[in-house]
Amino acid sequence: MALTRFERFLASILRGAVGMLFAVFQLLAQLRGADRSVRRLPPITNPLLMVPAMRLARMIRRRESSHTPVLPLSLTSYSLSFPPTTPLSLSLSPSIPPPISLRFSLALQEAAQVDKLIEEETGGEDVLEDRLPLLGVPFTVKEAFSLQGMPNSTGLVSRRGVISATDAPPVALLKRAGAIPLGVTNCSELCMWLESHNHLYGITNNPYDLERIPGGSSGGEGSILGGGGSVIGVGSDVGGSIRIPAFFNGIFGHKPTSGVVSNVGQFPPASGQQPGFLCTGPMCRYAQDLLPMLRVMGGANADRLSLSSQVDLKRLRFFSVPHDGGSPLVSPVDQQLVLAQRRVVECLEADLGVKVQQLKIPQLKYSFQIWSAMMGAPGKDGKQPTSFAELMSDHGKKVWPLWEMAKWTVGLSKHTVAAIGLVLVEMFQRSQPTQFILQQKESLQKDLEELLGTDGVLLYPSHPHLAPKHHHPLFTPFNFSYTGIFNILGLPVTQCPLGLSAEGLPLGLQLVVGKQQDRLSLATAVFLEKTFGGWRDPGSIATATTQLDTWRGASTTTS
Repeated sequence: MALTRFERFLASILRGAVGMLFAVFQLLAQLRGADRSVRRLPPITNPLLMVPAMRLARMIRRRESSHTPVLPLSLTSYSLSFPPTTPLSLSLSPSIPPPISLRFSLALQEAAQVDKLIEEETGGEDVLEDRLPLLGVPFTVKEAFSLQGMPNSTGLVSRRGVISATDAPPVALLKRAGAIPLGVTNCSELCMWLESHNHLYGITNNPYDLERIPGGSSGGEGSILGGGGSVIGVGSDVGGSIRIPAFFNGIFGHKPTSGVVSNVGQFPPASGQQPGFLCTGPMCRYAQDLLPMLRVMGGANADRLSLSSQVDLKRLRFFSVPHDGGSPLVSPVDQQLVLAQRRVVECLEADLGVKVQQLKIPQLKYSFQIWSAMMGAPGKDGKQPTSFAELMSDHGKKVWPLWEMAKWTVGLSKHTVAAIGLVLVEMFQRSQPTQFILQQKESLQKDLEELLGTDGVLLYPSHPHLAPKHHHPLFTPFNFSYTGIFNILGLPVTQCPLGLSAEGLPLGLQLVVGKQQDRLSLATAVFLEKTFGGWRDPGSIATATTQLDTWRGASTTTS
């Protein structure tokens, strides 16, 4: 379905207006004098911080890493590599903020208990592996989740003193499997923006380029994992909040089939129809860790996914959709991402002997409208979801967005401009989806479920842009549509890194599969990791010349 003449006109007007605003923003940023002396983290020097979680757990069980040294190493990496930033300045400090709060002494005590447990175990390594598959593995948790004794503010200044008394179920399951929580990590205010920035903890940077964003809302997790400060992490995703940070930070993330991993123990709680769209899932640097993490985090529900069943990739059907069809609200897909996806197609066809079918799915052009309409739709009880303005007030003084915007201009608001803008947008939003958008949603749901079935994998861009510079998403607020649509459809998706761009930034794509077929995308991610190299240490990137240049040369030769 091609763009109409009016849609093309609308797109040109929007992009022209955004371009003018963006030019003014860049000028102001230059006048503020951003510090560009350091652009990425130093290389990781200790090999234990680059070991997959399952291998690390095996090393700990076998006492190959004496006295469980990984924990203090991880904690040390925080203090060396992740000092605080100045929260509200455009002149960003060359660093990544630390986890909001560390449970340093408790983590060390738990590490000592791990050593004692290994010494006293008489059943051997196999018993330990079966009972405690993640024994001794350090992990971090998005601050929106309850972690006993840790803050749970979700970036709201009014919740500064809120401390969790219990663990969210997925966190409790990871701890029960032997993993040791290090602390909680930064997120966007109320988890509803692409940049992990709030006025309580500040702004989080991207380890591949400290002037760029790590994504949101699980951006603290993406950043700390991509920078090598944690081994595995817990994120949540209602519009791409696992997959976008995973993409921008060059790691793996998985949005499971809806309803498999519990969403209990998060703030803010989902309401209206949102509980069916929100997903909790694993984030990590190595594809092999996704499946065992999902098995643990899903508890008994994980049995629905048949994660122990073998996957023969040669028997799967693969499809590739290079863009959303041309929404006037969304940026065109960066050509480096288009090329990377094309290389994945070539790799699958050459190595697996499959035929990847390229498709156009016209309903994807309405992804943002579908996501927005369904997120604001009433639940089965007829009640509207809790408004963003109510969540911002958190049972306190009512938030008036125009007044907050006026205060923000003089630096007196406790809220970020993104959060204030979301409240303003909410004021003009329809309370009920239009019949046309409902038709597009139902048609897309039917077509994709029939297409994917129980053996289909769809390749789809993660985001139109590589990791943007700080605050740039304010000018492209609808670009998350590439991820958000799959929350509405309830389909599981794995985010997979694909090497680095010419700028040294992570490339990647989404692997979308049918409901309860999570194992297919997880297996495909493991295959692509072997071919494309998976996560890269951001500190070891010597130059901006990357694998992409080789691809360009190969494409020129073949053409």
